[in-house]
Amino acid sequence: MAMQQQAHGASLVGDRRAVDRLLDEAAGLLNRVDDELPWGNACRRTPGYLEVQRATCYGRLGLGAEASALWTQVLEHVPMTARRDRGVYLARHAAAAAKAEEPEHAVEIGREAAQIAVETGSARMRRELTGLEHVMRRWQDAPVGRELAQALAPVNERE
Repeated sequence: MAMQQQAHGASLVGDRRAVDRLLDEAAGLLNRVDDELPWGNACRRTPGYLEVQRATCYGRLGLGAEASALWTQVLEHVPMTARRDRGVYLARHAAAAAKAEEPEHAVEIGREAAQIAVETGSARMRRELTGLEHVMRRWQDAPVGRELAQALAPVNERE
């Protein structure tokens, strides 16, 4: 847990090398985690936990294509029953797609995240979708930007 938090800190200062080193080291320790406390074993309970952290860090680093590819892999293993996590990951994936200069793909992914946000009422998901809106701002006057606004309208109405 501490190493993945350090990786997030490294991503905040733009240090990809440290992000990768820390998450790779943490991956080597996963099989030693045996904590009965629910907050201590998220890395064992959550499918692709460290790749979720890596994708999040890559998104923060502005590595849109790399983050988007990781989100695609991660989302294949997230059960449909984990709606809130899935919605957050989809919103982050959409933001990564936008950073990778794929605004149409971002809207497509964001639409699914928005639907989950409306269904669950998740404040965390709404924050992630606000981040997507920020990344997509440069396309706000284009048709794809209007599509995003339309997709997010039901989410924004719930606020």
